Amino acid sequence: MGDPERILTPTGYARLMAELDHLRTVRRHEVADRLRGAREVGVWDTPEYLAAREEQDFMEDRIATLERLLAQAEVVEISATSEWLLVEIGSTVVLRDDEGEEERYAVVGAMEAEPAQGRISNQSPVGRALLGHRPGDTVEVETPGGPRRLTVVEIC
Repeated sequence: MGDPERILTPTGYARLMAELDHLRTVRRHEVADRLRGAREVGVWDTPEYLAAREEQDFMEDRIATLERLLAQAEVVEISATSEWLLVEIGSTVVLRDDEGEEERYAVVGAMEAEPAQGRISNQSPVGRALLGHRPGDTVEVETPGGPRRLTVVEIC
């Protein structure tokens, strides 16, 4: 595998492509319409015009970022057999901590990580510790909140 910063799961790649397509085909036209409407007033420094320009700049930056990320992305193929045996990028795992609480995470590449949405990076402490383990294995992880022991309950 190449650069770990460029890894995407097929789902992550599709999600970013959909966002890029939406920005190009829908949002660009909406922002252009807002700019035209603000310009019709004839004054170029109205709050409406300035807000639309700021939104346009932000959107064009996001489009450029997505184009660069997707052009450089390495999409990992998830094999049906190993997906069920070992934690790998693209696996969804159920973990149990020492208090018996269970958490569910998808292990993804860094470009698509969103911990609040249950997608952790393969480069995060937990993601890195889980790779290569199977149900029943316990891993010890040093997290920002302190050390944790997590048991892999299931790979979904």
